[in-house]
Amino acid sequence: MNYEYQFLRRKQVEALTSLSRSSIYRLMGKGKFPKSKGILGGNIVIWLRKEVEEWMEQQIEATVV
Repeated sequence: MNYEYQFLRRKQVEALTSLSRSSIYRLMGKGKFPKSKGILGGNIVIWLRKEVEEWMEQQIEATVV
């Protein structure tokens, strides 16, 4: 399976990042977290695993002195 294009649902994003739902949406609103995408006419909201993992790597790099 190509994990670059794996879809994650909100609960999976929460588990992967340890962020709460409100934190995810607050950061998205500020442009500091990958935007969700609506599929199937917007009925399902997903994030791309690659984008979330890249965001996580950026957070680690930003905290390393």
